[in-house]
Formats: sequence, structure tokens, C-alpha cells
Amino acid sequence: MPRPPETVPEAVLRASIVERLFARADDDRPLFTHQDHSHDAEHTWTWAEFAARVRVVAGALRQIAEPGDRVAVLAGQELAYPLAFFGVLAAGLVAVPLMPPSSPAQAERLTGVLADCGARVWLTSSAAAARVRDFGGHDHLLVADELTGPGADPVPVAPESPAYLQYTSGSTREPAGAVIPHRAIVAACWQGSQAYAVDEGTTCAGWIPFFHDMGLIQLLCLPVFAGGRGVFMAPAEFVHRPARWLRQLAGYPAVFTAAPNFAYDLAADAGAEDGLDLSDVRVALNGAEPVRPRTVERFLEVFGPHGFRREAYRPSYGLAEATVYVASAGEEGPRGAVFDRAALAQGHAVEIVDGQELVSVGRPVGQLVRIVHEGHEQPEGEVGEIWIHGPNVATGYWGRGDSAAFDGTLDGLGGWLRTGDLGVVHRGDLYVTGRLKDLIVVDGRNFHPQDIEAAAGEAHPAVRRDRVAAFGVTDDDGEGAMVVAEWVRGAEADPKEVTRAVLRAVSKLHDLTLRAVRMVPSGDLPRTSSGKVARSAARARYGDVRG
Repeated sequence: MPRPPETVPEAVLRASIVERLFARADDDRPLFTHQDHSHDAEHTWTWAEFAARVRVVAGALRQIAEPGDRVAVLAGQELAYPLAFFGVLAAGLVAVPLMPPSSPAQAERLTGVLADCGARVWLTSSAAAARVRDFGGHDHLLVADELTGPGADPVPVAPESPAYLQYTSGSTREPAGAVIPHRAIVAACWQGSQAYAVDEGTTCAGWIPFFHDMGLIQLLCLPVFAGGRGVFMAPAEFVHRPARWLRQLAGYPAVFTAAPNFAYDLAADAGAEDGLDLSDVRVALNGAEPVRPRTVERFLEVFGPHGFRREAYRPSYGLAEATVYVASAGEEGPRGAVFDRAALAQGHAVEIVDGQELVSVGRPVGQLVRIVHEGHEQPEGEVGEIWIHGPNVATGYWGRGDSAAFDGTLDGLGGWLRTGDLGVVHRGDLYVTGRLKDLIVVDGRNFHPQDIEAAAGEAHPAVRRDRVAAFGVTDDDGEGAMVVAEWVRGAEADPKEVTRAVLRAVSKLHDLTLRAVRMVPSGDLPRTSSGKVARSAARARYGDVRG
């Protein structure tokens, strides 16, 4: 892949995100707006109001915590969340962005994360305080939006000192806390601002949860870095009524939004309301899960007549260990290629007329991206693991001596991040082809689960497109693959008919006979904290092909 022409300026890396905030501490423009649909209200803090409140939180924390202490942020999607997060950073402590306890599954994960990071100081909000108190396990509990006091100046921090721990979603393994230093935050924000043209006039709008790396950077850190504005709602409010997201995008100027692929499907399914005008949506990032060609075209077909421009749609790639941003489509918008399936399964990208269509995730900005196989960089057209080198990369996983993912060496340069994702460069663009650990091998042939899932999701209207898991299984008959899919809520169809449709679709597109197809009720497939289907957990639950 050609080397990116830009590098992150040294001056950017030396100034923390907190310094960016306090440089505008006298600004009366709006900074953060919470759209609270449950109460049909909006709540806004200006830069000046927010900076003053952050000083108060930082002052309270400095009275009870020592440098290096971890502070868990346990609040909902509300103004108290950025207040707590930036308060921790301003106090020179290490933030752990999490969520308040709710379901038993989330509570179990939360217990594990809190034990792993050792956070004895917890920050919450007045809205979530009762649930957090009942959860127990802390030495100090502070309610960020109820604190008072004189406040404190922000603590100077070194660029390499930890700013926060970003716990991974656990889609392929147990959650681990990527250690994000202060220089990685500003590096990632600089990269995002360059890739998506985010500046003082930009509205960063959306609903991605703040405990997720994409929501934290896109909705909270990037507006502060660029001097713009963040407008947000709760994820559940979007899922229950996708039209709210579209109204949000139409209601503010120069919008930059971001969401996973499934959200664009939900929005297209909901359709466009009369009078909707999306002509000032500058960028709509599609990332965090595989970008489907059909999703791209459906969204453009539905919302193009309402002013949404094709070039605004930006397929992208990133991960928590790289502080979100790695690569993205440019001003040309989405583009892709059609590859020979058999050749791709063997590690070669061969473009043909009729085959497997993939969407490009574009090119990197301000970092190096290479395709590597057995320690050697691969030429264009050859599949390998995606490696990353740049100032946005985390320093490792919290409390884990095993840092193999961060110690790659290539061309004499150390410190490469081994992403675990498979990819290929074609005509200068990066294509993500699968997850190394999820790769399904049957009779010596490689299959990527997301390709099988896409085929199964489109096989029958009764199958939920975004709730399908494919994984490898082994029994007395050797290696094979199976699919578990959720029913569309309220769907009425013959289970045998649906199963046959899935079997036919996968066989036709991938020349693979599935060992089993299992349909489960809507909501039954295990998911990660960010909403993606957790394949490893699905395999543990449903992987007995005799069941």
C-alpha cells in the first residue's frame, strides 16, 4: 500500500485533548447537546460551562485518588458521561469508559472488567446512581453532575502516559483493556479530522455508545479536538425509532456521523419521512463491522432523493487497539470490486465480472498499514494479516505481560500492531476479508464467516440480516461449518423452508454444504457490548451439530 502522504504533526502529539478543551474555556458556543427523546427535551452545555464543570470533577477526584489510579465511568448516554470522562483526564487519572449495570449478561461482563482494571473509584450520574450503588464493589463513588466545589486546574500529562483503558467488545476473545495514551487520542482525532474534514463548523452527530471506541472518539473527543460540536442520543432511542437518527442528521449543519452497517440497514428499512433534507450531511461513516455492498446501495437509493450525496458515504476500518481510526474511503465515496471466490479463499485477490463483491475501506491517513504473511510484507493482491504502525496505536493490554499483538517487526521497524484481521490491497485500496481467528477451514479451503453470514442473511425474508453467526465445527465427520440465525420478529414461515433457503444460498455462492442451520428466536444470539454478534459465544452455545 502506498505510504500515506501525511504524518501527525509533533505539535499535535504534545498537546493533550484536555489542553484542547481548556484552550476554549471562555467560548460560549454550544459544545455538547443531549437529545433526550424519553422526555422530549434537549440539554446543551457550552464550552465555557463544560470546562468549568470538568474543573469541579477533577478537583473532587484529586482529593481521593493518586496518579495512575483507574476511575470507572458508569453512566448512560447523557451529558454526565463526557463530564466524567474529561474530569478523569483533567485530574491526571486513567479513565475506564463503561456502562451502568443493567441486564445480567452486562453485569457479568462489567464485574469482570472492573476486576481486571482494579478501579476502586467510580464516577456515575444522578440518573444511574441508584443502580451503580446497588452494584457495589467500590471504595469511592462520585456522582459527576452533582459535584460542587472550587475545582482544580488540569494536571499536566506526558504524551505517553495512559489516558484511558478501552475494553474490547469480546467478539473473538475475553475482553481486554487496550491502554490508550494521551498522544493516541490526539493522533486519532487528527487523523479523523483530516480523513473526514472535521473542523470548527462540524456537527459530530449520532448515537454510538460512549463506552464503545467509535462513540467515544467520534462524539466526544473529536468535537473537542476540532473545536466543533457533539450532538447525541441514546442507542436504544435510535434502535426503537431509526427515523430519530435521520431527523438528527437533518437538523444540524455540516454533519459528520458514524454507525455500524446494521444501522444503515435499519434506517433504510424505516424509510424517509416527508420533508427530510440530508443535503448537509458531509460524511456518514460506515464501520465497526463488515460493510455490505447491498447496504450501501439501499441506503443511497432510499435517501439519495432526500439530498444525501453518494460521496458522503464513507466505508471505514478501525479497531480499539488503534484508537478507532485506520483507513477510510475518500471524497470519491464508496467503491468496491468483484473477486473470484475460490482465488480469494486461497489468498489471492483476482478481479472478475461475476464473483464476490467487496467494499473498499479506502486508505490510511497518518499511519502505516501493511499486509503481512509469515513476517513478510505481501504485494498488492495477496491476502494477509493487517499490520498497523502509528502514533494512534495503544501501548498494550492492561495488566498483561503478553504483548504479542503489539510487538510486530517489519523492515527493521518494531512496534507494529498485529490486528488479527485479514485483508488485501487492490488498486491501492484496503479490503478487509475476514478475521484470522474466525477463519473457517473445510477440506483445506478457507471461508470467512461474514461472507457465509451475508449469504444466509439474504436467503429468506424470515432471517434477520444482521443477526447471523457462522462458525466452524468438528465432529466424527471432520471439519464443517454451521449457521445460527435469528428469526425476524413476528415472521411466519416454515422452518424447513427457511433452512433449505439458507442451505441453497450458501451452497450456490460459496460451494459449501453447511453441516447445520439452526434458527433461534429474535434476541437469542449472544452479542458483544457494541451490539455485534459474538461468534465465539454463539459457537459455545449452539456448536453441537447433533443438537
